[in-house]
Amino acid sequence: MCGIAGYSLSTDSTVDRTLAAQALLAGIADRGADAVGYAYRAPGEGFSTVVKQRTAASRLLERIEVPERAGQVLVHVRDYTKGHPSIPANNHPVRHGPVVGIHNGIIVNDDEILCGFDCARAEPRMTVDTEAILALAAHSRADARAFEQLRGAMATAWFDDRAPDVLYLARGAHRPLWLAHTGGEVFFASTKAALEVVERYVRIKLRKREVREGTFVAIREGEVVRQDRFRPDHEFVEDEQLPAVRAPGESDACLSALAALAAA
Repeated sequence: MCGIAGYSLSTDSTVDRTLAAQALLAGIADRGADAVGYAYRAPGEGFSTVVKQRTAASRLLERIEVPERAGQVLVHVRDYTKGHPSIPANNHPVRHGPVVGIHNGIIVNDDEILCGFDCARAEPRMTVDTEAILALAAHSRADARAFEQLRGAMATAWFDDRAPDVLYLARGAHRPLWLAHTGGEVFFASTKAALEVVERYVRIKLRKREVREGTFVAIREGEVVRQDRFRPDHEFVEDEQLPAVRAPGESDACLSALAALAAA
């Protein structure tokens, strides 16, 4: 039960990029402690910058640094299912070719899907199931229907180096995803509560809604520019239903640190 979050901001947005990323991380911190990471992309840069480490969120929060010209951010906390966190490539954000992304859920036919792509598993000992999602996103050029091949649970977000100003989101079945926006800013997170943390510390008011299962969204500079539908895998049944809170105490630790950072 991982946590995902992020944002897309217009070039005119006055939102503090670093504080917004820290607020999102604090909001999802209790959903996993096996690894934590974030990625950002700034105008004119050909590749996303990725930072990740094998710790809980509280060990990274104060060290997050996002350039003020960056318009897109992905944030992730991991409660791993497949792909041991001792292998850095298994931790999120994950890269497949030109795509960098994050995922909450479990894909059970990832090996079958990845057999069709010669560039899969480029990193030594990489086994994370998330790569199957990103491979489909990369090779289909973000065709929503490609995700109908996936079997399992999914909420996901990614950048594509070939579309430098676009943030993509997709919600399959069995995992939550919330979207919020105001003029020139779009935020997403696994929970509504995480978006409320952003409101409190970034001092903006957001219009929030839960994303429907089977929804694909493309966002450019703080504006939804495309929304498609696909058939999610409603037949998948998990062997064990895990609680949403996987790292008790991480939320309080991160919120305390965030309050100090915001005050400073």
